[in-house]
Amino acid sequence: MRRVEAYSRLAGVYDEIVIDHCHGAWASFLDALWSEDPAGVHTVLDVCCGTGLLADELIERGYRVVGVDASDAMLELARGRLGPEPVLRRVTLPDLPVEGVFDAAVCTFDGLNYLTPHELRLTIGELARRVRPGGWLVFDLHTERMLEFTIANPIVAGEAAGNDFVIRSVVDPEARTCDTRIELTRPRDGDPFSEQHRQYFHTDAEVDSALKDAGFTVTAVSEEYTHQPAGASTMRATWTARRT
Repeated sequence: MRRVEAYSRLAGVYDEIVIDHCHGAWASFLDALWSEDPAGVHTVLDVCCGTGLLADELIERGYRVVGVDASDAMLELARGRLGPEPVLRRVTLPDLPVEGVFDAAVCTFDGLNYLTPHELRLTIGELARRVRPGGWLVFDLHTERMLEFTIANPIVAGEAAGNDFVIRSVVDPEARTCDTRIELTRPRDGDPFSEQHRQYFHTDAEVDSALKDAGFTVTAVSEEYTHQPAGASTMRATWTARRT
């Protein structure tokens, strides 16, 4: 089986295999959250925008969105979905060479879990320079429960939209890393391939410290894009912070 660069071939089946149908609910949560801001939220920086699913939902709700991602293949799909008007740029974090200051920045579907703790700190610092005073930073991260779940379920196999796949994960609890190999054993189109991905399980203390040092105040850590506080069973925690 041929190994390819991360998100090169996977991009074509990403929405079918990796993504669940959540972006409408997530955008509605964000829309309601931002509606409480007297200054208003009009411009949004979508970090690790992927194939543009969240950007699409936000644009439908009237927001002006700039999307950035490290994968050319994902951005190509986002352009096909969003059309030529939204600004989409190839960016590799922690560098964030985008123009302007935004009312809010978001990063969904564990995009920040791909960063080392040092890169996460640098990225949050860069985001502080791209969000206006009083503006919003909302992102999600894997939790301790997700770490435990991945250790207990190292192999996941299935079929989606005519694609047979196997996802194999190896977690190092001390290093707090997860090395995942995604194999398309029988893709709907093309030859079989595999991609290797590495993610990091950031501690709450690391994230909280990085936010405070960058000038953000944490207002909530909740269950996946809801107002329910994150608990011991939470797999994906949503962090909401505002720039002070």
